Amino acid sequence: MSSKVVIVGGGVIGSSVAYFLRASDPTVAVTVIERDTTYARSSSALSAASIRQQFSTPLSVQMSLYGIEFLRGIGDLLEVNGEKPCIDLHEGGYLFLATPPGESVLRENHAMQTRLGADISLLDEAALSARFPWLNTDDLAAGAYGNSGEGWFDGYGLVQALKKKAQALGARYVPAEVMGMELAGNRVTSVTTRAGERFDCDTVVNAAGPWARNIAVMMGIDMPVRARRRSIFNVSSPAVLNACPLLVDPTGVYFRPEGKTYICGTSPDPNNDPDDLPLDQVDHAIFDDVVWPVLANRVPGFKALRVENCWSGYYEYNVLDQNAIIGYHPQIDNCVFANGFSGHGLQQGPATGRGVSELILDGRYKTLDLSSLGWSRVIENRPIVEKNVV
Repeated sequence: MSSKVVIVGGGVIGSSVAYFLRASDPTVAVTVIERDTTYARSSSALSAASIRQQFSTPLSVQMSLYGIEFLRGIGDLLEVNGEKPCIDLHEGGYLFLATPPGESVLRENHAMQTRLGADISLLDEAALSARFPWLNTDDLAAGAYGNSGEGWFDGYGLVQALKKKAQALGARYVPAEVMGMELAGNRVTSVTTRAGERFDCDTVVNAAGPWARNIAVMMGIDMPVRARRRSIFNVSSPAVLNACPLLVDPTGVYFRPEGKTYICGTSPDPNNDPDDLPLDQVDHAIFDDVVWPVLANRVPGFKALRVENCWSGYYEYNVLDQNAIIGYHPQIDNCVFANGFSGHGLQQGPATGRGVSELILDGRYKTLDLSSLGWSRVIENRPIVEKNVV
């Protein structure tokens, strides 16, 4: 057991770890170092803030099944002084669409997801037309729709609720930027901030999001996590889309309701996706050239779209396989990494926080085994193939 834990990064992952550590063992001293106390540039605040079980890997499905359970109970779990947080969870479902070439993968994924307990329906073209009459289904073979357990929520609200509860349980949050680490052999003994503050530690957790690689370098480790910019567009339309889910087109373009408007976006071409692009710039070309044409084709009522707002945020993108890296590195005995979620951090945050706390306090996973997300696959170049990357 470690008596002093320093967590680098206070977003959803770091704050989830802090919460589970203090809730599990109040004797552990937890310090969270976060340089952006406004969370203005955090992935947690700038993402599309959604949750799904429609992955192609069983562990991701299981992590999000726990995630929705946690989000549903957040009012009681994270209550502080009688105040119950509200994150406006809307279980509007995901709808993954497939053309004939992709139908077999959709069916294979659906069988695995439902076997694990996910509430997903497989709809053929006729059922899609009947359920979503505003949808152009001419080129579609099938769709997989989340009846429950999938949807969207207030990501910023989740981070704030986790942070406040962790603080109420005794975790200390320090507004500072980590600039160095002192090592003795294979152990980190202290963490140093830009202001020169030094924090001794028995265990350190790298939860630095898009900047995780910078923290890893301080320990002599190179990790395949990069800051990749993703642009999100808030649009309005006169079209009325009843029972609109978060829809993922076969092209990868997605949209979902946001009040009376919609947010939408897509990932850029992998050959044109450089690191560390400035967040104060939005990729308007990807909307004009890719997103809008796809939306206008898939939903005829969207031909009259109007962009109301737009912004960019970072994915902490694992270039190996777009899955998280969770666990100890063989070079450092006392650093737990929780990085590279590639857009899944908010929904996988609760399962990650619980698992990392178990690893620190008990030396092993006790609930959900996250070991397949460890460093071994990275070091051995064995990527996990996730077919449902959004």
